[in-house]
Amino acid sequence: MGKEHTDVKLLVRGLKFLAFALPLLFLGPYLITLSGLNKDNWTFYLFLVLGIIVGASAIFMCFKGINTIMKSIF
Repeated sequence: MGKEHTDVKLLVRGLKFLAFALPLLFLGPYLITLSGLNKDNWTFYLFLVLGIIVGASAIFMCFKGINTIMKSIF
């Protein structure tokens, strides 16, 4: 037969990924909105690039966390 119990260490690791992704999910759109408010200034590019990087890392961390949780269960 296969695995009978959930790997708790792997589950906690997946939950940590999701916990780190949660603030990034709010910070990314905020930085992109902040860049839209500063169109006349050079900070437009700074906040836009940071917002895109933070948003992409939030999506990656969510994917990694859900993938790790699924590995721990099945």
